[in-house]
Amino acid sequence: MVTPKKYLGQHFLRDENIAKKIADIPMQSGYEGDILEIGPGMGVLTKYMIDAFPKLNLKVCEIDGESVEYLTKAYPKLTIIHHDFLKLDLTSYFEKEVYVIGNFPYNISSQIVFQIIDQRHLVPAAAGMFQKEMAERIAAKHGGKDYGILSVLTQSFYDVEYLFTVHEHVFSPPPRVKSGVIKLTRKENLGDFDPGFLKTIVKTSFNQRRKTMRNSLSAFIKNSEMKSNSVFDKRPEQLSVLEFQQLSNMML
Repeated sequence: MVTPKKYLGQHFLRDENIAKKIADIPMQSGYEGDILEIGPGMGVLTKYMIDAFPKLNLKVCEIDGESVEYLTKAYPKLTIIHHDFLKLDLTSYFEKEVYVIGNFPYNISSQIVFQIIDQRHLVPAAAGMFQKEMAERIAAKHGGKDYGILSVLTQSFYDVEYLFTVHEHVFSPPPRVKSGVIKLTRKENLGDFDPGFLKTIVKTSFNQRRKTMRNSLSAFIKNSEMKSNSVFDKRPEQLSVLEFQQLSNMML
């Protein structure tokens, strides 16, 4: 057994049906490439990944030494990357594209998403369990309170699908919140925008989300003609992902 560690945000899934349901997500979309599981813990999801993809290149990334020791004994043929995923260069372990999957630690789940986005050239798809509130934020559409930085930046590069909700009692220890499983599928035909500048515009806007875009983005407005554009009358949650991309192009 592995002792769950609060500082690592570990909540081990105990429900075998849910574990199998998550493991089946890549197969349901016809994926046949490499797989990377993040934070396998005691391998409740891992064993179904091994069964579902016996001929594929499955690796797991685990930062917890106790979990690594447990997995090494339980699955001696499994390739274990004892590393922090947030500092992992996927090109060091994979020669081609890799599907990222896992029961993601809640305390770093948004950082995991940004790491996936930063290495999107190698990640055609991802699926995982998040705190329900986080999953809803990633999948949120414009116009609501859940829509924010994570929504816009994720949906600029991936199609997001909220799959199902998971209740607290199926974990050890049980978290204080429900969980949500989502799937990301990379967009192959992106719009024409600068990713770095888009990130700057989106973060600047939502960091002052009660202000209109005219006020929050005043440092980026080049002239009075641009300033008079009606898009600047809006608040950031009112702009769609496409409108943010168009706005960043206008201001670049």
